[in-house]
Amino acid sequence: MKVLANDGISSSGIKALEKGGFEVITTKVAQEQVANYINSNDVSVLLVRSATKVREDIIDNCPGLKIIGRGGVGMDNIDVDYARSKGKHVINTPASSSESVAELVFGHLFNGVRFLHDSNRNMPLEGDSNFEGLKKAYANGIELRGKTLGIIGFGRIGQAVAKIALGLGMRVIAADKFLGKAEIKVDFYNGQFINVEILTEPMEDLFKHSDFITLHVPAQENGYVIDVAELNAMKDNVGIINASRGGIINEVALIEALDSGKVLFAGLDVFEEEPTPAVQVLMHPKISLTPHIGAATLEAQDRIGTELADQIISLLKVEI
Repeated sequence: MKVLANDGISSSGIKALEKGGFEVITTKVAQEQVANYINSNDVSVLLVRSATKVREDIIDNCPGLKIIGRGGVGMDNIDVDYARSKGKHVINTPASSSESVAELVFGHLFNGVRFLHDSNRNMPLEGDSNFEGLKKAYANGIELRGKTLGIIGFGRIGQAVAKIALGLGMRVIAADKFLGKAEIKVDFYNGQFINVEILTEPMEDLFKHSDFITLHVPAQENGYVIDVAELNAMKDNVGIINASRGGIINEVALIEALDSGKVLFAGLDVFEEEPTPAVQVLMHPKISLTPHIGAATLEAQDRIGTELADQIISLLKVEI
């Protein structure tokens, strides 16, 4: 049987699938040609990340397709319920990229509190002519230790973020619609660990007490998680990180809050208008930017590839 990994797959995933008797195709097929390619090449499994969209047209037009797999957590680029109603298996890898996304969150946090994103833009331009001016401009850094991090969405990734925050000596608070508490195990290099129980709390309390806020929620069907009212409810000089999904923060309101000084900085890995983010967002000096790379580490991609392979082999062996 054939597997089309249209957005790529790690070499470890390919090896595992080939060992299981599958032929893996990594040719990148244009969105409008995916259905034709699947049918003409007798593909049984379609694997995607965030680029390829698997909507009703592909599902309807590919009767031989047995499995649709998403390398990562969110599946908003797949019509999951519809696919399952048509007898397709839909799988993902919810645990594989948690650590990678969590580390990127702190990359943005460190960028924001020490102005690294803006300094790296301006040092090549002015470092030789305005060194003392830049030194003064970036002199008011902030330490993360002792500050309060508010985590909106306390699933696997949110809890991975909490582990790092606790290790840095931060206070962690969390809000989650479905989870009342979680025990966070913070592991150290020498085998020692501590367990910290965190009770979730109402969103308005999180806004009131957080020095920094990071979001880890799925795409929203209606409205924003962070809009004008939520921004106004936050502490002054708050820092906001979004490495989950575009469209959960009102970017126009965010820019206004950055310009007014209400928000100190923002870190964005995802965008409302992805893959063509608004120029006002891309050019803003108080926004640290990455191009949706939360899960893009070698370790995470290895885990994603092998986990997808294990699920595919298990499912199709059962069917056979």
